[in-house]
Amino acid sequence: MAWNFKNEEEVKQFSDKLGNDYRFGCFNEKKPEVCHLLGDFMEGFKRDLKKAAIIYRSTCDDYSFSHSCHKYATYSLTGKGSPPDYLKAFEYFKKGCHLEDSGSCFFAGLMCMYDNENTKIKQDYLQGMGFLNQSCDKGNHNSCHYISGIYFFGVPDVLKKNMATAYDYSNKACELGNIYACANISRMYKKGDGVEKNPELANVYKKKVIVMGKELKDQFKPVELEREA
Repeated sequence: MAWNFKNEEEVKQFSDKLGNDYRFGCFNEKKPEVCHLLGDFMEGFKRDLKKAAIIYRSTCDDYSFSHSCHKYATYSLTGKGSPPDYLKAFEYFKKGCHLEDSGSCFFAGLMCMYDNENTKIKQDYLQGMGFLNQSCDKGNHNSCHYISGIYFFGVPDVLKKNMATAYDYSNKACELGNIYACANISRMYKKGDGVEKNPELANVYKKKVIVMGKELKDQFKPVELEREA
């Protein structure tokens, strides 16, 4: 059946059918990926964040579905569906990380890094680095880039500045598509920081950054709608 999304009644019928399909797939067929979609449905179509949070949490707890663990953790962190609960957010980010979700490892690492009394989470750089390294190893370019920044400057009494290690993490982040890491690699080759000075390679990475910048700009071009005659 072809749906006419300009017709309010058909939109409602489509929404009801979609919700029923997701409920059947989740509660009857017990498919975790469909339960997660049901959570997305409650969030996006029904705008019921409280129910969405319940579904994400149960899908994480009952099926160990990593995407739902991450989603529930972000809800707990930002106060969606319930007041913010930083300890619960940290718990579910750790659970998502254990289930191989790189984004969960990244946020668990960040929560360890910050010294904020409101979160009730003890600042622990070494534990945070552990989570960030897991995230980087799973291919999260943001984590690789974040770690490179830590080695760029070091952390007093915790971790010494190490430009060679900063280069290694920047290089990995660049390979994974992080434009800022590529810019850092260009600068490091230009100045000889953490790597042997090489103006040619500095220029190669500079050109790469320019290309990546254009690609990003194209991705965020506004959609032009045709005017009605």
